[in-house]
Amino acid sequence: MKLENLPKSKEFKTKKRVGRGPGSGMGKTSTSGQKGQKSRSGVSIKPWFQGGQSPIYRQLPKRGFNNARFTKRFAIINVSDLNKFFNDGDIVTEEILKERGIIKKRLSGIKVLGNGELTKKLTIKADRFTSSAVTKIEKAGGKAEVI
Repeated sequence: MKLENLPKSKEFKTKKRVGRGPGSGMGKTSTSGQKGQKSRSGVSIKPWFQGGQSPIYRQLPKRGFNNARFTKRFAIINVSDLNKFFNDGDIVTEEILKERGIIKKRLSGIKVLGNGELTKKLTIKADRFTSSAVTKIEKAGGKAEVI
């Protein structure tokens, strides 16, 4: 066995020399093909790019955890509605509001907003009040009680 007949290992493999004329077999386009994005210099196509079509991660339905189902939604009532539907000295509770059809369902509770004017003295029992609602209720001589 002679030294020149030994099989060549990878460390001695010669580098492919492209763009060195037609005789090398890798001249002209230098193994890049004809036209197109991949034939240009400086090309870097991300592995998830799908050629301009809508990507698969946008086509598929989204699954997983979302906090939206745990949000607290309140049945909202304005001070002007209380003034319209109740008489002076009434006690306003959740049950009475449902009976009179002012609110359809409780949800996470009842919140009283300060829109409008209140001229009647009412005792209102609700889960939440805005600061403007509390001032209008107390100004009219009523009470705002948090359940």
